[in-house]
Amino acid sequence: MEMIQTFGQGLIALVQVIYNFLWGDLITIPLPGGGSAGLSLLVLILTPVGIYFTVRTRFVLVRQFPEMLRIAVEKKQETQKNSISGLQALIVSTATRVGMGNLVGVVAAISAGGAGAVFWMWVMALLGSSTAFAEATLAQLYRQKDPLYGGYRGGPAYYIHAFVMRKKKHKRKKSVLAALFALSGLICWCGISQVISNSVTSAVDNAFSIPPLYTTIALVVVAAVIVLRKNATVKVLDVMVPVMAGCYFLMTLFVIVRNAGALPAVFERIFAEAFGLRQVAAGGFGAVLMNGVKRGLFSNEAGSGSAPCAAAAADVTHPAKAGLLQAFGVFVDTIVICSCSAMIMLLAPAEQIKGLAGMDLLQEAMRYHFGDFGVVFIAVILLLFSFSTFIGILFYARSNVAYLFGDNWTSQTVYKCIALVMLFIGGLAAYTFVWDLGDVGIGLMTIFNMVALLPLSGEAVAALKDYEKQKRKSRQD
Repeated sequence: MEMIQTFGQGLIALVQVIYNFLWGDLITIPLPGGGSAGLSLLVLILTPVGIYFTVRTRFVLVRQFPEMLRIAVEKKQETQKNSISGLQALIVSTATRVGMGNLVGVVAAISAGGAGAVFWMWVMALLGSSTAFAEATLAQLYRQKDPLYGGYRGGPAYYIHAFVMRKKKHKRKKSVLAALFALSGLICWCGISQVISNSVTSAVDNAFSIPPLYTTIALVVVAAVIVLRKNATVKVLDVMVPVMAGCYFLMTLFVIVRNAGALPAVFERIFAEAFGLRQVAAGGFGAVLMNGVKRGLFSNEAGSGSAPCAAAAADVTHPAKAGLLQAFGVFVDTIVICSCSAMIMLLAPAEQIKGLAGMDLLQEAMRYHFGDFGVVFIAVILLLFSFSTFIGILFYARSNVAYLFGDNWTSQTVYKCIALVMLFIGGLAAYTFVWDLGDVGIGLMTIFNMVALLPLSGEAVAALKDYEKQKRKSRQD
């Protein structure tokens, strides 16, 4: 027994060390005025990578935005049985990107860094969209047919494997680096499962006074019915994601129209505080910059290798199409959904939300705009956002489980059951170790992903150029 406790304590300590290495301030840069900016390893990796891909794709989000909209609404030309369309892959990735971070995370960023953090979130969306394009396009280029679920499967584990095999000039069934990525993903998504249920049960308890046990049981039962069926995941998300995102957007639009007179002052505050011109709180510009950058990176997940698992499954006529859709997904997540949360908060009177934080702050802001209905609405939206995230990450897990354990229903079902158990545990208690484990998982995924993403990036850029060339030719014809 003592040996087990010692092992457990050692494991927790190891995870904490890795967590601090990945997400803690690796270096601190002093800034004028006495402030400072702490940079974590992930920020130091993802920000330059985002700039690199933005330059190489020549600001793909800006240049190809009309084309992204066109691809999103075009009809699916199915060529593979049980495959999903590019739009459905976008919906799956949006389901996982849009979660509690878009609600409470944005509020936390503004609380800590001021309104200027919103500007830096927008900047990171522009940079992250280019990274998302590159990794999604590569996932398409190296995808495989899926013998279990039908259609296609893939993701970073598969293009990392191909990259390593090419370097070593011989073939193996498994690559250590690709296996580490796949394992990190499975660990991360299990950790996220607990965070999801804990967030949902807390919000429902606050809004409806329903005990966490009842909410947890209902959540797990409904989730099990969906994820344990062969192809129910995408069908459910097809309905859930547009409805929840659309409702949240329309509610925010109502708030904006109703407070149109205050908008110029809000945007003036965002841009003024973006560069610390009006910051008087400790940290000044550093707090504004880093909270905006970190929130932008955490929210859009570009570079982590999660969304490519959905992009690989898209049955599209050109690999670049899947990449453009995933770049558009970053826009939807950060520019649209995160900005909605920011506007709800910034258009509420400062005296009404003073001293509040997290979900309490957001619910109080909604109470100002919509009365008690606003509190209930936020609880329901959080439930839908979080639940769709759980369903989406289990779709991602399919390809990673298959890479590690082969094509069999046993391994697929076992992982789903483990995730459901984590969902149940998280609804009843919050274990910070598991939360840290999830953050460690996504941090390691990002590092392993970059090992292959950067060397293979030329193929993604070439695919974009080829697609643009084909579009020009078709217009001339």
